[in-house]
Amino acid sequence: MADGAMPSDRYTQGLATRRSVLGDDHVDRATAAATPFDQPFQELITEAAWGHVWSRPAWSKRERSMVTIALLAALGHDEEVAMHVRATANTGATREDIGEALLHVAIYAGVPAANRAIRIAKQVFGEMDAGKTI
Repeated sequence: MADGAMPSDRYTQGLATRRSVLGDDHVDRATAAATPFDQPFQELITEAAWGHVWSRPAWSKRERSMVTIALLAALGHDEEVAMHVRATANTGATREDIGEALLHVAIYAGVPAANRAIRIAKQVFGEMDAGKTI
């Protein structure tokens, strides 16, 4: 924690969930790259996104993965789309699941957003098939 305080239970849970979804390598890279400027942001997303939302029991990681990819695609957040497509190796969301989610993006958020996300997903799946790590 940036202020030297002990992490909250929500932060600890969020860190575990973040690691289970994105993988230790990704989280370790993000943690190592944190500076005093963005450390509060890293703590916020770990506690809020991963501890409050992704750790809730009502939806599976697979379901959260599909919804997250669809939302990120609709908003045009390409780097985050790629990161979460890679994370499907850990969440259980299948390529068919992602394809279905992106069809919804096409109808509800627009064909250009879905087209861009499909292109990103195809590239990431190709990298995954080639054995590149997530």
